[in-house]
Amino acid sequence: MQIKIMNRLYQMGRKQYEGLLQTASEQVPFGIYAVEKGEYAELRNDKCHSITQLKALTRQFKAQGFKVLSNGR
Repeated sequence: MQIKIMNRLYQMGRKQYEGLLQTASEQVPFGIYAVEKGEYAELRNDKCHSITQLKALTRQFKAQGFKVLSNGR
């Protein structure tokens, strides 16, 4: 599985990635922390100020075919 963190690409197994997701979700209390598409994932740090902003950002990524992982209130 390919994981993009900042501007670097890493190869890792699914279990390692899931451990990384756990840490990433703790770092973003309200916003998007990762997007996935097939065997590609990108860790993000998109912090939102409102539910409307979070929904708009989620729609943008879903329109591109990504599965969005986020924390809401």
